[in-house]
Amino acid sequence: MFNKILIANRGEIAVRVIRAARELGIQTVAVYSEADKDALHTQLADEAVCIGPAKAADSYLNITNILSAALATKAEAIHPGFGFLSENSRFVTMCEELNIKFIGPSAEIMDKMGDKINARAEMIKAGVPVIPGSDGEVQTVEEALEIANEIGYPVMLKASAGGGGKGIRKVTSSAELPSLFTNAQQEAKAAFGNGAMYIEKVIYPARHIEVQILGDSFGNVIHLGERDCSLQRNNQKVLEESPSVAIGATKRAELGEAARKAAEHVGYENAGTIEFLFQDGNFYFMEMNTRVQVEHPVTEFVTGVDIVKEQIRIAFGEKLSKMQDEIEFTGHAIECRINAENPAFHFAPSPGKVEELFLPSGGPGLRVDSAMYQGYTIPPFYDSMIAKIIVHGENRFDALMKMQRALYEMEVEGVVTNTEFQMDLIADQNIITGDYDTSFLMEKFLPNWKPQGK
Repeated sequence: MFNKILIANRGEIAVRVIRAARELGIQTVAVYSEADKDALHTQLADEAVCIGPAKAADSYLNITNILSAALATKAEAIHPGFGFLSENSRFVTMCEELNIKFIGPSAEIMDKMGDKINARAEMIKAGVPVIPGSDGEVQTVEEALEIANEIGYPVMLKASAGGGGKGIRKVTSSAELPSLFTNAQQEAKAAFGNGAMYIEKVIYPARHIEVQILGDSFGNVIHLGERDCSLQRNNQKVLEESPSVAIGATKRAELGEAARKAAEHVGYENAGTIEFLFQDGNFYFMEMNTRVQVEHPVTEFVTGVDIVKEQIRIAFGEKLSKMQDEIEFTGHAIECRINAENPAFHFAPSPGKVEELFLPSGGPGLRVDSAMYQGYTIPPFYDSMIAKIIVHGENRFDALMKMQRALYEMEVEGVVTNTEFQMDLIADQNIITGDYDTSFLMEKFLPNWKPQGK
């Protein structure tokens, strides 16, 4: 096994990886920006190296500084977490050139599946259903108009290199397409350095379903079931659960096998996620994420598989711990993302000092992934997520009640969080009955939501 790994990330995912590594007997190296010198991940790791100023471009996205830290500390591998450099194939290539193992897929697979136009083509070859749309890149407004008129409105303009909701525009008519196409293309080029666009038919409302997959270097590929990620605000996930109440046993088996087949087709290695839209009994491939996901804990709860440890073992060259027929799915899991933001004021970020903190605990099936501690100052430079509350119950009702209890106990003083918003969401009748889709949060819940207080 590796003797030492470096975690090229911050916050709760850095803490998560450090803990998994320590349980495997691996020493860890944290990297941090000047704004994160007192962050929890720097305190938990065996070593910590400052890699630059607060701005992410000068620190957590600074490949040279991160690799220099790895070489200086003699780290044998790098875990990228999610976000930042986790899907940067150039970073992967540079790791390989320096004989540092990247804990994730190869640069080749990352480029193939990270580019959504290429990924779509590969899924067609694999026989996985895809959303009706363009064949390859759409380069001009005129071409976009022709395709959109053929498949019918509404359509979705998407950046091939997109992520985090950037480079995406919904178009309802030919009159608005030219300006939206240009805006999306410019946004994609600014965000990703790649303005390539493609078009898909809007499958809406639908369920946003993703399937966790794992593949090793011996050709073994398995899936760990699905997660329902339909509750989103501005294309950002808010709450996730597993399994999805919208899918029956037969369709669940088909979906899992389609995801497994997709990963096997491209020779995928390490952890990844195949994302689908599910509507009227049919599922369509949407994209593949070549990294660990924020919501991976819900899958860990229902399968008992430690995905981060599997990532490390796979990168070291070991076989998967379990084959497909050994995976058992038990109970129901839910995750709520806790952000330092003010839902009553357009979800404005709320950085600042955590004066008082109480994280929920007690009883089986409750987990809080967080890098917060009392006295910690949440910096304004990064993503606003400060914690994830994850619960597991014998059934969905048990999980819902456990989550309500956990959210009620959560206390963060000094900064505003979305805890109250999550409490109201989890108590909504539509959520309790499972009667929701991708339209619910933005179109039905938020317009009627008013802060109530505990």
